[in-house]
Amino acid sequence: MTDTFAETRPGEAESGAAGERAGARLRIDLLGPLRATRDGLPLPLGPLKQRLVLAVLLTRPNAPVSLEELTDAVWPDDPPRTARKNLQVYVSTLRRVLDPGDLGRLHHGPGGYVLHLGADECDSLRFEELARRGDAEVRAGAPSRAARFYRQALDLWRHEPFSDLAGRADVLRAAVARRHVRRLAVYEAWAEAQLETGDAAAVADTVDEMVARHPLRERLRAAQITALHRVGRRTEALAAYDDCRQQLSRELGLEPGTAVRGAYRAVLADAAPPRPSGAAAGPRLLPPGLADFTGRAREAEAVAARLGGEGGPPVLLTGPAGVGKTALAVHVAHRLAAHYPDGVVATRLCAEDGSVRPWASVLAELARALGCTERLPAGREEAATAWRSWLSGRRILLVLDDAPDAAALGPLLPPSGPTAALVTSRSRLPGLEAAHRTELPPLSPDEALGLLGGIIGRTRAAAEPAAAARIVAATGLLPFALRAAGNRLCVLRHMPLGQYADRLEHPAEALDELASGGVGVRTRLAGTWARLPLPARDTLDALAALPGPAFSLPTAARALGVEGRAAQRALENLIDVGVLPPPPCPEVTAHTEAAEECVRYELPWLTLLFAREQASARDTRC
Repeated sequence: MTDTFAETRPGEAESGAAGERAGARLRIDLLGPLRATRDGLPLPLGPLKQRLVLAVLLTRPNAPVSLEELTDAVWPDDPPRTARKNLQVYVSTLRRVLDPGDLGRLHHGPGGYVLHLGADECDSLRFEELARRGDAEVRAGAPSRAARFYRQALDLWRHEPFSDLAGRADVLRAAVARRHVRRLAVYEAWAEAQLETGDAAAVADTVDEMVARHPLRERLRAAQITALHRVGRRTEALAAYDDCRQQLSRELGLEPGTAVRGAYRAVLADAAPPRPSGAAAGPRLLPPGLADFTGRAREAEAVAARLGGEGGPPVLLTGPAGVGKTALAVHVAHRLAAHYPDGVVATRLCAEDGSVRPWASVLAELARALGCTERLPAGREEAATAWRSWLSGRRILLVLDDAPDAAALGPLLPPSGPTAALVTSRSRLPGLEAAHRTELPPLSPDEALGLLGGIIGRTRAAAEPAAAARIVAATGLLPFALRAAGNRLCVLRHMPLGQYADRLEHPAEALDELASGGVGVRTRLAGTWARLPLPARDTLDALAALPGPAFSLPTAARALGVEGRAAQRALENLIDVGVLPPPPCPEVTAHTEAAEECVRYELPWLTLLFAREQASARDTRC
């Protein structure tokens, strides 16, 4: 969602307009490690002391910061005699970096130095702007819109503010503490607005982490108790109240306040959780959600926000095999079930072996599951029309898993109206033009380690942290492969993690080791392989013969024996079908020879091993 901010601050209108005329867009992020970019390209912020100067200026953007404050931050103990001169040099350098057009963005005035930034140029200012918009929607009686603004504000936090600098200056530590207090207040406002919309699951999923950090915050505790109660976790809601009461008594000698007592009485008065507005009454035919579902908070919020409204185009989750698309789709579907009282149903569009299920079979399954008694015609178009007519006016969520192409979805997708479709696919489905797309990347290393530890036991993972990191790296950070590895390690309780990591890092053994209960990564990759068009298989064959997974466009062209443009199209076809990730470049560069060498593609390690197996098997048969 793109917002245009009408409010300006002193100096902001001039510098912002001039910056736009110069064609440069500055962006500074401090809700995490300090970084700055212009037009998406990173800016050099210089040595430590220079970055400290910038960080202190960012504690009060658009307001003066005195030389004394800057001196205390940079030299807390014994500033040199040249401190003032050094600060002038640091500021002058920062001015050239941040304001190359000399537009007055960073200047010295009464009271000290001022760094002028707009709300769309700094994540902390945007956080405050979105929070204010959320507050305004609450006052206007629009909790759904308020929750959306608050959630956008919270999603701006990447990590601890100034996480690479805060420990070096008291003024930064104080600024971080203030920002945490503000973030907590916005989270509480989001939780209350979200509860008012009837979606308690989103709060119940996240509130425990905030309570662990702020156990004496009664507003937060009231939201926790209410959310747990409304999602049917009544015992946990009562336990949360008891824990709050004991901590308040032990730490402060106080009893819980009105909000917490009110939430507690609501739990006691209602043995069954209250049914939220629009609670599910139709069939809920979903696979069970994963108890150890890990990460994906940002993607889940994005998908839920798209599906939580009235109607709209299908929502498409894409990514390679094993990245966790189905798990995320099921997780979101369970969470949003109350919004679809006429039914929530999931079905697969492809069999495990990769073969595409006939559209008539899938449509008949959906109709039976949702109680559609109308006789659907045998013809594809006639059946699609009858199906859409039956769906019209009903609030149903269809989870269409593992779509092979846009054509397979044609007769299944609902009409415009309250019914929604959540689609997963390894392909980006370019033919599905109106879809809202969310690309699902592999887990982060921390998320992958958390998932592995949840399966094999956190004590065991913590005992060999380096080996655990090697294991998650060898799985390509893919949840399906991680689960296969974790389940195998649960069987091999005697095996040190380092020994298992050695096996996974051996190309001839890795796919054998990533199997559990007869279903493994090799089976999943075989389904992907079976679905690939023959030209894509040929391309993958040629790339698998390269020495390693990473390669440039000219290297691929030589391996394929074609010109550069034809090689580029072949690689783009692999990207379209979800086999090859896009190269990690901010934008497409001109196809000079030097630029083409800089663009690096990389086949996922497990995909590369499987492709080599296929080539070896064909050579053996020959």
